[in-house]
Formats: sequence, structure tokens, C-alpha cells
Amino acid sequence: MAYRVLIIGCGAIAGGYDADRPENAPPLTHAGAFSADKRFELAACVDPDEAAREAFADRWNVPQGAPTIEGIDAPAGAFDVISICSPTAFHAMHLETALALQPKLIFCEKPVADEFETARKLVERCDQAGVALAVNYTRRWAPDLVALAEEVRAGQWGRVLSATGWYTKGVVHNGGHMVDLLGMFVGEMKLISVGQPVFDHWDSDPTVGALLDAGDGIGIHLVAGNARAFTQFELVLTCELGEIAMHEGGFRIETRRVEDNDTFAGYRTLGERESVPGRYEEAMALAVANIADHLGHAKPLASTGHNALAAQALCEAIRQSASHP
Repeated sequence: MAYRVLIIGCGAIAGGYDADRPENAPPLTHAGAFSADKRFELAACVDPDEAAREAFADRWNVPQGAPTIEGIDAPAGAFDVISICSPTAFHAMHLETALALQPKLIFCEKPVADEFETARKLVERCDQAGVALAVNYTRRWAPDLVALAEEVRAGQWGRVLSATGWYTKGVVHNGGHMVDLLGMFVGEMKLISVGQPVFDHWDSDPTVGALLDAGDGIGIHLVAGNARAFTQFELVLTCELGEIAMHEGGFRIETRRVEDNDTFAGYRTLGERESVPGRYEEAMALAVANIADHLGHAKPLASTGHNALAAQALCEAIRQSASHP
């Protein structure tokens, strides 16, 4: 029997990004990934916008829809998975309501809530209720980035020397993605200083540059872009034995290995770039596969409320420091 899924919010990440993509294209959304995996069935959707909800239900063949969760005709336990794809301001309310429906797992967009303390309490509530919480820090399911992070942590690139990450559209929102990704490679980080806030998308969540310390002399520069010019999400990791670069949000990966310089004896420099297409497009399908394996075989989730809280704590510290220099 397939796992029954309720999706809350019928916007872009719920299904919109896949609405006009070919059926054989890798899914980028919750609905696209769940509908492509035969272990799940889309059972219901919720959105207060009637036109958006009906278009979503029609596109993804969802049999039941309602403007609110309370309007869904289903008893507690009727849904195995509840996906929360609503705007961040509604996450806390929707998580509380989702918990009352007693699903096996909640798949929530990041951040878990507007404020860290609210998010912490919600993660605690999920733990206490025995409801698994997966948080969509998508790159934790991107197979090439996961493999590279494992290589770095295993010492195959030598000691990490530094990292620079560029991002836009809010330090808690998209900055959280960058901080979580950096955590995959270098572990826990501390805030050293912040730059000027750039209000490029959210009124209450500016994009902020920062200097971070990962210990062992690893300096990290978080660079604030400006989404009013263009969106940006890129990372360069410099190690003793080479350089790893993620471009275009994960759609292109470049690596360079250290080699002896042919011109200047005694010097070591970075060699030719090896550029390959990134595998970011595979991440949502693998996230849903991970959810199925967790439900069926207790496989650990790659991204949970706990790594989400670690990222949000640091991002909120950056935001608060920028607000009160």
C-alpha cells in the first residue's frame, strides 16, 4: 500500500517548478517527486487560493483539496506524510496542525519557523510525538555534493584551508542553505563578524555577509549578493590538495588538483579545471526516496530538524548582529 501524502501550500516548491516540465525530467518539487515515486500517492492538498489549489490538484491528480487543513475530511492518522510548502510565516501554525493529524513524517520547507526559539520548540514537539521531521535542505540529498563532503571529511583533499560562499535572498532563508551546506564540509562554525545588511528580497530577513570560524584555522567568508541584480548561490572550498567549486546552485561542479609548477621550480599551483554537470536535479527525488526508506526500513534521514536548527541558530546570530552592530 502506498504512503498517503497531504501537501500544504500549492505554490512553486509544492509543484509549480515542475508544472510545465517534461514528465521524464527530474522532479524539482514535492508533488513532482512524490508522484514519480510509486511508494507514495498524493491524497490531498491545502491552499487558501482556490485557483492555485484547483490548478495544482488538476496537474497532479490530487483527489481532495480544501482552503484549510481543517477543511480536509480525514481522521488523525489518515496521512503518512504531510509536506509543508506554505510561506515561512505559516510554518509554525501548519506544523502544529499537522502534528494533530498524527502523520508518520512531516517534510517541511526551510526554515522550520520564522524565529529560532519557535523552530526549536516545534522540533522538540515532533520528537516528543514520535513524528519524524525532514527539512528540505535539498543539497543534503545531492549525490555529488554528499560524496565530495565525505571525501573532504575523510581527508582525501587534505586539510581545509578556507571557504567562500555567495548567496542572496535572506540570511535565514537562503543563507541557511549555504550555512547548512558548509556544515556538511567543515562541521560546526562560529560567528566572528558581519557586514552591512542588504534588503534584496525579505523585509525582515536581509542578506548579510559574515566571517565565520570553523576551527583549526579554517576561515569562512559568507558573501552577500543582491537578488535585485541576480540570484546567486555558489561555493568555493580551498584545501591543501585542491579546490572544489559548486556553481549555479549545484548545477555545475568544478575541481582543481594541486600540482608542481612547470615554470617556477619549488612552487605548487592549482592545475586545470575539471568541470562536470552537477547532480542537483536528482536531489528532490532522492529526498523522497530517503523518506520512503526511513518509513519502511528506518533508514536515517539526511536532513532533519536538528541540522536545520544548527543552521538557523547561526543565521539568526548573523541577522541579529547586523541589526545591532
